[in-house]
Amino acid sequence: MVDLLISILGIYLFVALGAFAKWKFAEDLQERSLILVSVYLLQPFLTFWGLTARPIEPDVFEVSFWYIGIVAAIFLLMILPARALFAEKKKRAIFLVASLVGNTGNLGIPLGIAIFGEASVPYTTMINLANVFFVNILGVYIYSSGTFSPKQSVMNVVKMPILWSALAAIAVNIFGLQISGSIEANLKLGAYASIVVQLLLFGIYLSQVRPEHLDRRLLGSVGSVKFVLLPLAGWVAMRFTALPPMVQAVLLLELMTPLAVANVNFAALFHCRPKDVAALVFVSSLFFLLYFASIWPLVMV
Repeated sequence: MVDLLISILGIYLFVALGAFAKWKFAEDLQERSLILVSVYLLQPFLTFWGLTARPIEPDVFEVSFWYIGIVAAIFLLMILPARALFAEKKKRAIFLVASLVGNTGNLGIPLGIAIFGEASVPYTTMINLANVFFVNILGVYIYSSGTFSPKQSVMNVVKMPILWSALAAIAVNIFGLQISGSIEANLKLGAYASIVVQLLLFGIYLSQVRPEHLDRRLLGSVGSVKFVLLPLAGWVAMRFTALPPMVQAVLLLELMTPLAVANVNFAALFHCRPKDVAALVFVSSLFFLLYFASIWPLVMV
C-alpha cells in the first residue's frame, strides 16, 4: 500500500510543475494552446496506443458493458435533480459530466495492476475505453452545450479525433493487424507525452483556482454521486452478475476513481468554468486517498 501511495503522489509531481510554470511565466504561458495540442494532437496517440498494445479478448467486453450501463443509469437519474439544483447551464453541465467521468486511465489502470496484478489490465483497459467514449461523446456535447448551440455541440463531438483514433484502434485489433516495433515506439512516445501534458494543464488551471471557484453545492453533489451513488450502484449491480470476484472488484475500483483530469481539458476547451472543474478534480483526488484506504478493505470482505 505504501508503494501504491508513493506512485499516486508521484503523479502529482507533474501537476506541481504545471502550477509552478504558470506562477513563473504568468501570461506568457497560454494554457489554451496546450489544451488544443493535448486534445487534438496528443490524446489520439494515447488512445490508439492503449487499445493496440495488447489483443482485446471478447470475454472482457462484458465488464465494459456493465460499467457504461451503470454510468448511463445514474446519468438518467441525475437529469431532473440537475435542473432543480443548478439554474446555471454551465454548472448543470459540470454536475452531469464531472460526477461520472472518473480517472480510469492514468490512475485506474495502475491501481488495478498494483492490487490485482497484470491480470486486471484487459478489464481496466476496456473500462477505460467505455469511459473514453462516454466523455468524448456525451461529455463533450454537454460541456459544449453550456456555451454553444445544440448543432455546434454535435459538430464539436464529431470533430473529436480521439473517437476516430479509438475506432481505428479497435479495427486494428479486430483484424489482427500487426504494428511494427518502431511505429509502436512512436505511439508510446506520443501517449506518454499526452499524459504529462494533461497533468501539467491540471496544475496550470489549479494554480489559478481561488476559494470562490469551489462551489459548495457542486462539491457536495458531485462528491455524493462519485463516491457514494456510483460505487453503491456498482455493488448492487454485481449481486446480479456471474462475473468472477476479481473482475467485480476491478469494476468497483474503477467506479470509485476520483474525477478525471480530462474534465478540466474539455471544460477549458468549451469555456465551461474550467477553474471550478479544476478545483473539483483536485479536492476529489485528495479525498480519494483517505476514502480508498477506508472503504476498500470493506469492499474486499
